[in-house]
Amino acid sequence: MRDLTKYEGIIPAFYACYDKDGKVSPEAVRALTQYHINKGVKGVYVCGSSGECIYQSKEDRKITLENVMAVAKGKLTVIAHVACNNTEDSVELAKHAESCGVDAIAAIPPIYFRLPEYSIAKYWNAMSEAAPNTDFIIYNIPQLAGVALTMPLFKEMLKNPRVIGVKNSSMPVQDIQMFKAEGKDDIVVFNGPDEQFISGRVIGATAGIGGTYGVMPELFLKMDELVKANRLEEAKEVQYAANEIIYKMCSGHGNMYAMIKEILRINEDLNIGSVKAPLEPLNEADKEIAKEAAAMVKKAVAAYCK
Repeated sequence: MRDLTKYEGIIPAFYACYDKDGKVSPEAVRALTQYHINKGVKGVYVCGSSGECIYQSKEDRKITLENVMAVAKGKLTVIAHVACNNTEDSVELAKHAESCGVDAIAAIPPIYFRLPEYSIAKYWNAMSEAAPNTDFIIYNIPQLAGVALTMPLFKEMLKNPRVIGVKNSSMPVQDIQMFKAEGKDDIVVFNGPDEQFISGRVIGATAGIGGTYGVMPELFLKMDELVKANRLEEAKEVQYAANEIIYKMCSGHGNMYAMIKEILRINEDLNIGSVKAPLEPLNEADKEIAKEAAAMVKKAVAAYCK
């Protein structure tokens, strides 16, 4: 049985970091990485949805990962999402990620064309073969990718000894139970939807990877602690508080990640830029919403994370 403990805990999805001209900022990447170390999270998930990977070039993603690793190596578990819209580019990023020394690579399924499952397996396995000394994690996010990880496909992928888990962002919590039952203790299932973190943990998720963890890591660390202690009523209170913050962050005109970056600027003095087009930046009204959300984060952390 493999030792998968390095994946257990709270793993924020890493945000894309830009300078004033909209280019990836190595300095901001390093600052955000150190922020995560200081907050005490288990690891980071780099160049996934929260990292705006679909809109970034291969070079953007390589620069981001290299600068994360320059700070994080030996201090955080690092999972690099390497999927692109073709196999060749995905394989290139997989090789690069392994050369950087990441703990695992991860990938969504191919998007746009609805491919047969044997083509999806071939796509994933090509990446895994390009990083033969690195763990592989399947990223299941059917509401965005347009294709779901089925049990037959999952069973096929488990034939690959490097497959160690699923980042499950599908909305039905029971999917976590199904994947965990099939892989048993030899895989990690990561809860994806932040709004149901404690539900996912209770039904079998070993850990969590989430796009809003980074703006309020203290709350998710507290939920994880309370779930482990079986203090579920208290965990539910913290979950509700986190969810109210998420709803507030989603209430503006701009993209949620633009909102998150503004909150980090307000609360943590972290300036990691805005978002990449076609994602929508904040307008003036959104900045007031960001101030409200930033205050909500501070209030919840003070209330629950003493």
